[in-house]
Amino acid sequence: MVFGPTIKHFKGQNYSDLKKECEEKGELFTDPEFPPTEESLWYDQAIPARIEWKRPRELCDNPRLFVEGVSAHDLNQGQLGNCWFVAAVASLTLEKELWKEVIPEYKEQEWDPEHPENYQGIFRFRFWRFGTWTEVVVDDLLPTVNGQLVYNRSKDQNELWSSLLEKAYAKLAGCYEALQGGNTLDALVDFTGGVAEPISLDKGGYREDEEKKEKLFKVMHKAAERGSLLTCSIRVTSRAEMEASTEMGLVKGHAYSVTAVKKVKVGESGMLSGLLGNQEKIYMIRMRNPWGQKEWRGPWSDDSPEWQQVSSSEKEKLGLVKEDDGEFWMSFDDWITHFSDAGICRLINTSLLSIHKTWVESRVFSRWRSVPGDPTHNRAGGCMNNRDTYLQNPQVLFDVDKDEDTVLISLSQPDTRQSRKEGKQGNLTLGFAVYRVELNRKYRLHTMKEKVADSIYINTRSNFIRTELRRGRYVVIPTTFDKDEEGDMMLRIFTDTDNNCKELCKDQPTASCFSGILGYPQAVTSVHLLSATGLSKKQDTYAVIKSGNKSVKTRVIEDNSSPEYDEEAIFYRKDPRNPIKIQIWKKDLIRDDLLGEATMMCEVNNATKQHVVQLQDKDGGGDVSGSLSVSVTSHDDLMAI
Repeated sequence: MVFGPTIKHFKGQNYSDLKKECEEKGELFTDPEFPPTEESLWYDQAIPARIEWKRPRELCDNPRLFVEGVSAHDLNQGQLGNCWFVAAVASLTLEKELWKEVIPEYKEQEWDPEHPENYQGIFRFRFWRFGTWTEVVVDDLLPTVNGQLVYNRSKDQNELWSSLLEKAYAKLAGCYEALQGGNTLDALVDFTGGVAEPISLDKGGYREDEEKKEKLFKVMHKAAERGSLLTCSIRVTSRAEMEASTEMGLVKGHAYSVTAVKKVKVGESGMLSGLLGNQEKIYMIRMRNPWGQKEWRGPWSDDSPEWQQVSSSEKEKLGLVKEDDGEFWMSFDDWITHFSDAGICRLINTSLLSIHKTWVESRVFSRWRSVPGDPTHNRAGGCMNNRDTYLQNPQVLFDVDKDEDTVLISLSQPDTRQSRKEGKQGNLTLGFAVYRVELNRKYRLHTMKEKVADSIYINTRSNFIRTELRRGRYVVIPTTFDKDEEGDMMLRIFTDTDNNCKELCKDQPTASCFSGILGYPQAVTSVHLLSATGLSKKQDTYAVIKSGNKSVKTRVIEDNSSPEYDEEAIFYRKDPRNPIKIQIWKKDLIRDDLLGEATMMCEVNNATKQHVVQLQDKDGGGDVSGSLSVSVTSHDDLMAI
């Protein structure tokens, strides 16, 4: 479970303490952790101009944090290839409750013209980094050339929130140049604590499959309505294509923010036309170029004749503005045809008071740690290509307690931008797979199980899948692509109910000082109950698998005389001579009835053996209708299964 947010102070700087200190000294704040020097600007590629750091009063007469609120039109990308960041900020402006988290107590941070003595030139912003909200403090010194801001700036010269936000993000990254090139979804996660879901429009089959296209629109429309943030781009295949324009005015290798996903009414207007069904709805999407210019020139562009089919009231409702401001509409069909990639930053609802679907979130923090030659301590086994070491990776267990449940899984690694100055490597290539395991497993896997879901491998900060899983227990194995690569990881799992999520650290039961008296397991046995056949009639049944005083109950199979249970249990057995029992029970409203049981002597033969066993009355009192199909594996090595 995840509880309320805690705030981490970046570089140990506390906003309130620093502001009070400046008040007492009667001076403006100058940040020693991000000084107005070249090292805060770049580490490799200097701007070929004389940079001067200026305070807002040196740039304009009436500096303000906000002018007429927050808007995507406040943003204009400067001399830095960080369109991915600016596009993310544009998306952030659409949701006030979100940007209020990033710019905390924004009214208190605003200039007060009537009390200039209260201004200390210090601001704070918050970003969600690797599971924790991190507060970053900055001063108000901004880099300029010839009196003009070098980097992101607002269309209003005296509005400075976007420039200061960019400065805080640059400080987090190490310098402004470290923001060169990036993934919009990463910034959106930093702004929201959401989950990044990348979508490949060209490789995902959305262009050819009308059903998939329809489903994608509904997903994006619902996500936008629920406050999730969206982005898109056109993939490039060579450096020469970067920021090249297409014939229709779109920019390749450039991040766009999606600012609306709508069904737009076209056709005859008026109440009568609506009642007679003379209007149709087409799927539309609105985007914004962070440059604040260069728009789509095809159908449904600002001055295209298609808008004549839309009533004035509908245009007003859509907020249609015919200006070269970087924002434009496209039909959903054209959008899928011309863009190659999209992304949704999902804001997962974990509120217990919401009217919408809520989720239970669990987080596990671990590390890929390389200890070559030591399988019990090595945790950097690489992907499945490395079969000998794959199961040495971290393993995370979780349960699904509904008959069927949608499960969201996100794997993340820390941001590596701050290490660019030192020339260190970027993101690790990471992925994960999900395996269905025994209902009572609590130690690490040592042999492969049935894989029920997996992700691609990708060298981004996070990786995500949405999958449908039935009731049972599962193990996620997160890995880097190559073995022996080290790094921290965070796994987030979202389910409908509590999921008992935890990392599996132990390989086998731990021996204690009482093991000599109480005994210690001599064998491990895995029992896979496949099915029952020939029960007396169709009915609701479940099975109970027993070994000594340990037992495991399967899910209920309804209205079936030959139920396929397909469930496993694992037992660490102190006395392998004792039998395994499998009972079949009829589920009833008042009291469950025992239909029959089978007793199996499971020989420790270090092998897997298939059995078909007849059901008997309780305590072997005679055969009853039905038999069981069972697979049993027993080993004297407790780390064999």
